[in-house]
Amino acid sequence: MDQVPQTTKQPSGMFGFSIVWFGQLVSMLGSSMTGFALTFWAWQITGQATALALVGFFSFAPAIIVSPLAGALVDRWNRKLVMMLSDLAAGLSTIVILILYYTGNLQIWHLYLTGAFSSVFQAFQWPAYSAAISTMLPKKHYARANGMITMAESASGIVAPALAGFLLLIIGISGVLLIDVVTFVVAVGSLLFVHIPQPKASAAGAEGKGSLWKESGYGFRYILARPSLLGLQLTFFVINFVGSFQFTLLAPMILARTNSNAAAMGTVQSAFGIGGLLGGLLLSVWGGPKRKVHGVLIGMMLTSLSGGVLMGLGNSTLLWAGAAFLTMLAMPILNGSNQAIWQSKVPPDIQGRVFSVRRLIAQISGPVAILIVGPLADKVFEPQMQAGGSLASMFGPLVGTQAGSGMALIMVLSGVLGVIAALCGYLFPAVRNAETLIPDHTDSPEEASATLGIVGELQPDSSPQS
Repeated sequence: MDQVPQTTKQPSGMFGFSIVWFGQLVSMLGSSMTGFALTFWAWQITGQATALALVGFFSFAPAIIVSPLAGALVDRWNRKLVMMLSDLAAGLSTIVILILYYTGNLQIWHLYLTGAFSSVFQAFQWPAYSAAISTMLPKKHYARANGMITMAESASGIVAPALAGFLLLIIGISGVLLIDVVTFVVAVGSLLFVHIPQPKASAAGAEGKGSLWKESGYGFRYILARPSLLGLQLTFFVINFVGSFQFTLLAPMILARTNSNAAAMGTVQSAFGIGGLLGGLLLSVWGGPKRKVHGVLIGMMLTSLSGGVLMGLGNSTLLWAGAAFLTMLAMPILNGSNQAIWQSKVPPDIQGRVFSVRRLIAQISGPVAILIVGPLADKVFEPQMQAGGSLASMFGPLVGTQAGSGMALIMVLSGVLGVIAALCGYLFPAVRNAETLIPDHTDSPEEASATLGIVGELQPDSSPQS
């Protein structure tokens, strides 16, 4: 993909990033409103949770499957154009849905196809956006920029449902879809306005050159070749696995314990959004701890304690909302600190490949956990936590024996496992000292070659590292 000619008059640095960030914020708000509106429509048409789950699956799975290929192409292409193409593809999907809905031809399977189409391009968007930070900003601002991204995500999660619900009464689904199309125009326009530098060549980038197939696999080889980054990623794999237990069971547990009180569920969801917004704001102003690994591992402990243990032990809307707030308050610091480590250690010209593989490794545990936790709750923990059940006598005083207690116990146990996983990160020097064991990436091939001589050759058959 050819590079876009740039002029020095285009904004870059933090000002340029802020323009891109604002465009993406507007786009996320429109996408979230469309997601809310289409979920409402799909439920009205089918009345089936399975249909909604399939919409989510087709909107998620393709991005994971094509991530290694997408990462390799992101490193080959102009990242500004990749982000624009991703936004245009998502906008095209919305336009197709709008036309089908307006003509009365929209069916549920259309959402599967358009969701999969958008998901494929989303696999390009995330690594391109993440890698753009590395070339637009100095390293000291990485965590701050990631905090801004998290803040935007949380803000859209708070505003979009309420705004979409209000707009549905006034302009209907077609009006919400039309607004979404406009937001994509804003996102693309913001990208046109700024300068996103292409990364300089590095020794690692030269090593990973080759066929598209070889470059797609280079992200795996790069991570496996560095124990510190591999250790961090394996810790995240465990945390994401147990965290998926918690977030999958959150809604059914609360609804079971409140006799399907939608207001209670809405309050907890709002607390998640508010916590995430404030956590992102805190990180964007503060920049996170000086040693980012503390932000990662302590953040894992805090989110596991609040999102798992406290949420499972809670027995009122106030306690659940408090646990939700604390969970999302710590989440931006956790994720932002981790992202800052990777952005500092991985040369910008290979971040597309490496970050896409990171995403695959981290998120593939989610679907596995979801497949496990449903039957585990329905067939084992819920029946055994009823009065007289084998688990009720031991754990009943802790979480009760009413409906939802089995799910609450799973949340508590998964939270404890999350804390243990984070503590294990501190026990292993490769993880605990990741920031000092892996040197920061350098800005020129000459410096990179010197660094390469310090850390050893990075060949595909090197000893496993992250």
